[in-house]
Amino acid sequence: MNRTRLFVASCISMLTTALVFAIRGDIEAPLREAFHLTAEQMGLIWGPAFFGFTASVFISAFVVDLVGMRRLYLLSGFGFLSSLVVILLAPHPNASSSSIFAHTGTTMLYVGFLMMGLSQGLVEGVVNPLVSSMYSDEKTTKLNALHAWWPAGMIIGGLAALGLTQVNAAWQVKLSVIAIPTLTYMALSWTQTFPPTERAASRIPAKDMMKESINPLFMLLFCFMWLTAITELGADQWFPSMMKQLTGLDGIMFLVYTAGLVFIMRTTIGRLVHKSPFFALTGCSVLCAIGLWMLGALHRGDSVILAFIAATFFGIGKSLFWPTMLGVTSERFPKGGPLCLGLMGGGGFLSIAIALPIIGRNLDQLGPNGAMKALATLPALLVIGFMAIYLLFRMRGGYKAIHLTTEDAETPIRAA
Repeated sequence: MNRTRLFVASCISMLTTALVFAIRGDIEAPLREAFHLTAEQMGLIWGPAFFGFTASVFISAFVVDLVGMRRLYLLSGFGFLSSLVVILLAPHPNASSSSIFAHTGTTMLYVGFLMMGLSQGLVEGVVNPLVSSMYSDEKTTKLNALHAWWPAGMIIGGLAALGLTQVNAAWQVKLSVIAIPTLTYMALSWTQTFPPTERAASRIPAKDMMKESINPLFMLLFCFMWLTAITELGADQWFPSMMKQLTGLDGIMFLVYTAGLVFIMRTTIGRLVHKSPFFALTGCSVLCAIGLWMLGALHRGDSVILAFIAATFFGIGKSLFWPTMLGVTSERFPKGGPLCLGLMGGGGFLSIAIALPIIGRNLDQLGPNGAMKALATLPALLVIGFMAIYLLFRMRGGYKAIHLTTEDAETPIRAA
């Protein structure tokens, strides 16, 4: 096993999932025009990407030890390539319709984004337990480093989309860019041997893994993951469109800018978060609430500097949510193995699937200002929740990671 090569492949596959996210957001307007869709219908078509992500994360959490990480990982690559074919071949309807299933083209669009979501979920379902297993003594640090490649993908995807826009490239060309990193991470991992998950290596039985998933703290964090995910990714998916309406500038610039902030935070501050993750999550929530509310107060004609200041608060605030939540899950519930990581990541994306059409409806009915301010209420609630957990741990002597040993196992695990 070449640990470095597998980590590089994991980073590139994480970049791929973000590239999908960035390009999908950039082509939202031409997609709506080509397929005659409302913003709410676009949200319904994007929804399967997140439902699919959720489903594959949940399923892989249960079968990864049985099927093996390598098979699931390569399957994600084939899924990305297949989804591109389905979307690009979808015929365009001649008029709008009240149902997205009334035309073959919009139905294929729905199926294609579902397949793309399934592939994204397989990546997330494999790389999180893979990195946690390879770097068991520095989980939160390495997971932050891994998930730094999400904003890197957003930056690369955003800049690629912006560059292709300058040469009047069609949305089909922009979407096809996804194939490049997909083929790269498949080539890097094709001949590699993958390790067993940490749970399997420590011979923790499946029943112990299941018990971790009903731990009260885990269940509370699972609920908080919904709010952090909607705050970060629910806003991001509509960010280019809403920022263009609010400022008149190309919205993809703001997406690239905030993604750059996230990359810097995860590769620098991310190394220190393990010392007090709930304090960091509280601070992130405060910044997100301020940033989203400021964005919601913007109007065309306002200073561009003010727009970037608001985006800076939001970009820094959302930076540590996802990897830190996964890091805490891996450190505090190691017996839960891929199941707890899968539930946490899958729950996050399930929340986005539910939130996207709601955000789209808010955008239709309240405009970008109202939609942004509605999102700001979520991190405001998280400030209270994360601060309460931080104070609870402080009263008990501070936050500490739990490490597994073979002594934790009651019986040897049979399938790996």
